[in-house]
Amino acid sequence: MEEKLRQKPSNCIKIVLFGPESSGKTTLSRNLAAHYNCEWIPEYAREYLQHKWEKEQSICAPEDLLPIAEGQMRLENAASKNADRLLICDTDLLETKVYGEAYYDHWCPPELEIAALANTYDLYLLTYIDIPWEADDLRDRPEQREEMFLQFKEALVTYKRPFVLLKGTLAERMAIATEHINKLLS
Repeated sequence: MEEKLRQKPSNCIKIVLFGPESSGKTTLSRNLAAHYNCEWIPEYAREYLQHKWEKEQSICAPEDLLPIAEGQMRLENAASKNADRLLICDTDLLETKVYGEAYYDHWCPPELEIAALANTYDLYLLTYIDIPWEADDLRDRPEQREEMFLQFKEALVTYKRPFVLLKGTLAERMAIATEHINKLLS
């Protein structure tokens, strides 16, 4: 596996927010990191693709998947060094893999797939699409929310990842998430 995609060993509990665009991952991940006063890893794809959009007015292309994955792992590995007990990840490489396959006819770079399946996390928080869609420069599939959600859920089931489905308001999602994270911490 390519070294830039390798997850560095860590003793902390790693939680991943997982799901389609505009399903509340970033808001929830920030709130969880604040609640636990722990390290938070943003979604690198957002920064990378926003910069690309502003520069070229172009969206994600297949050749962007590896730089996005490398940037995400760089952020995660750096944060893992500072994390003492808990790390909240806005996304992971499995999310990038699912997006690649959804957008590029079931294709993703082989080295991304290998890394996505090799990296491990203690819990995935799968965000449902029951919150309002928020448009921005990068979001482009409001009419395919259910289809995208099912692809994310299928990936977690197929690859036997531990996950909890989060629905409802931010407060309801926080309550469910913290209940499960507290069990891991105890």
